[in-house]
Amino acid sequence: MDLGLKGKTALLTGASRGLGLATAKVLAQEGVNLALNSRDAKKLALAEKELIDYGVKIVLLPGDVTDPEIPERLVDQTTAAFGGFDLLFTNAGGPPPAIFTEIDDETWAHAVDLSFMSHVRLIRAALPVLRKSEAPSVLTVTSMSVKQPIPNLVLSNSIRAATAGLTKTLALELGGEGIRFNSILPSWTLTERIEQLMTDRAKRSGTTLEAEIQAQNAKASLGRMAKPEEFARAAVFLLSPAASYITGVMLTVDGGAYKGLL
Repeated sequence: MDLGLKGKTALLTGASRGLGLATAKVLAQEGVNLALNSRDAKKLALAEKELIDYGVKIVLLPGDVTDPEIPERLVDQTTAAFGGFDLLFTNAGGPPPAIFTEIDDETWAHAVDLSFMSHVRLIRAALPVLRKSEAPSVLTVTSMSVKQPIPNLVLSNSIRAATAGLTKTLALELGGEGIRFNSILPSWTLTERIEQLMTDRAKRSGTTLEAEIQAQNAKASLGRMAKPEEFARAAVFLLSPAASYITGVMLTVDGGAYKGLL
């Protein structure tokens, strides 16, 4: 199926590794030019080496999206490089694992900037550019914790729900302008983030990393964690013109780990 992406341009944050890099690869395979953001310039350069053979134009935009000035700068730099863009993929690393009684106000505030306000600021800055596109689409990356809270992740459980609410609201408010907004709620996917969370869980329970991974795998209908490219294929479809009548969707990519009906 032709996704209608060839020649489009995408701005992706959190794109030097994990879900962001996997999504960038699938977009590149579809002929999409890429503006890639990450906090770490060296990791961005390594990511570019994995993408260079696809023959698309790539610009690297280091910067921390928790800084209120960075999102607008990323939009301006992408527009300067490409003359505009069509697709916005808002993604940032997750807040640290913790239980409620371990968290102070400063940690809460940083988690809000990371997992909510980064999306707000990126979308707000991008709207004037997206309004000029013939196929504008925004995908926010949240977590299955929006639908099913995860132990020891009260920050993610609380704050990512706000991003889901934002995404749904913008789908309703801006659908008349032809801008689509969707979110993917990934479950356990084989990235560095998951190793961090599983290690924390093992320390709290007195087990091992391997034991915790096996226990988590057993909770999914498919009996395993996702590969990053499995997330990426769903993400690219939702971003693409092939999904032109899909907006306001909160899609769990979870291998059957979420047990609810809705």
